[in-house]
Amino acid sequence: MMNFEKRIGPDFGGDGPEYPVSGAVPEWYRDAKLGFFIHWGLYSVPAWAIQHGPGVHIPTEDAYAYHQYAEWYGNTVRIAGSPTWIRHQEVYGTGTSYEDLADLWRAEAFDADALVSELVGAGAKYIIPTTKHHDGFALWDTVTSGFNAARRGPRRDLIGELHDATRRRGARFGVYYSGALDWHTGDFPAIESDTDLFRFRRNDEQYSRYAAAQLDELVERFAPDVLWNDIDWPDGGKGHDEFAVAALLRRYFAAVPEGVVNDRWGVPYHGFLTREYTHIEDVQDAVWESTRGLGYSFGYNQAEGPEQSLSGTDLIRLFVDVVSKNGNLLINTGPRADGTIPDLQLAAMRQLGDFLRVNGGAIYATRPWIRAGEGQGTPRAYTSSASGTHVHVLDPVTGVVELPAELAAASGARWAGTEAAEIVAGADGTATVAVPEALRGDAVATLTVPA
Repeated sequence: MMNFEKRIGPDFGGDGPEYPVSGAVPEWYRDAKLGFFIHWGLYSVPAWAIQHGPGVHIPTEDAYAYHQYAEWYGNTVRIAGSPTWIRHQEVYGTGTSYEDLADLWRAEAFDADALVSELVGAGAKYIIPTTKHHDGFALWDTVTSGFNAARRGPRRDLIGELHDATRRRGARFGVYYSGALDWHTGDFPAIESDTDLFRFRRNDEQYSRYAAAQLDELVERFAPDVLWNDIDWPDGGKGHDEFAVAALLRRYFAAVPEGVVNDRWGVPYHGFLTREYTHIEDVQDAVWESTRGLGYSFGYNQAEGPEQSLSGTDLIRLFVDVVSKNGNLLINTGPRADGTIPDLQLAAMRQLGDFLRVNGGAIYATRPWIRAGEGQGTPRAYTSSASGTHVHVLDPVTGVVELPAELAAASGARWAGTEAAEIVAGADGTATVAVPEALRGDAVATLTVPA
């Protein structure tokens, strides 16, 4: 997956626009650790992409025709001969375009409070729904376009409902916005390569003003704690103008001083770094965010089963690994078209929530230890807080965990939710601790070693 913080847009020869102070990431964001993406839109009606996963090999040249993301349906369906193109004709007929799906979307079972309650129950401290994905369909009642959920399909202000429900539950609210890609506003061919991703998009002033108006509207209406832009910003909006991204960000931080942005603006400014479906090896100096779906897609893909989806155990271990390396996890839920969360996703989310109700003190508001884990011995990850060093045993069934020399002489160690631990000194300056029988079946067992 490509990284975006190195895309810096037009070269103004040292006379570039004035951005806010770079790299500002508020403490609330660093403390939060867990956010939930919500990818929900017109693509949730067909809810389909070709299966990816174990044993599936897609040649690089076919990556877009066989795209793993169901939310890319609006592009993939335009690639003649692609599996999506074939299936769309079988299901909807040759006369139904992607945008016609707006009139088939009902969101009839959507209850914002119920959905948000599941996310907060899973441990989310911030929630970021897609307000407009690459297909250009806005999920709020915008004055900028009639192509929105308040005037077509559900005929509801879905973002307004999610915002209100999130604030009622005391979680932070963010917005995802696709800045440079909007297939509804252009007539480019389908994207079939990474090069096309930046070639087939609008960079003109008119579209730049349109995108700016939408983003200003989102900031004014929802004062989002996180402004999460995707796939760059139109080059026509990277200058000194009031509709350009530098001015947009200045207005955003004036309205939300404790807000934070990501790195996908295509300009020499970012807040946290994003890493999508990417494993990071060790502690990072910069604050970063790991993001992925519970399966191989963000939008709901009905073709995926358990073998393509993270189990609760997988999700918990991923989360602990990310936090140990100075990251937040922005895990995604992709609701069905009716607005309900699929059972497979719910099961993993609820297991994560159960884990955090016991172990959250060793996750939230922590910082990395001197290293993320060890290269040998029992798999484990470390976090640090005022109460000490937290040793997260990633495979408790082994029954024992080694403590490094830095922790071997400590006393008063305790297992989260259970009992005091007995540290047994070894001959080489290290030590071992037995994992209680009651924790050996857990996804992760957490030992806190006092400072």
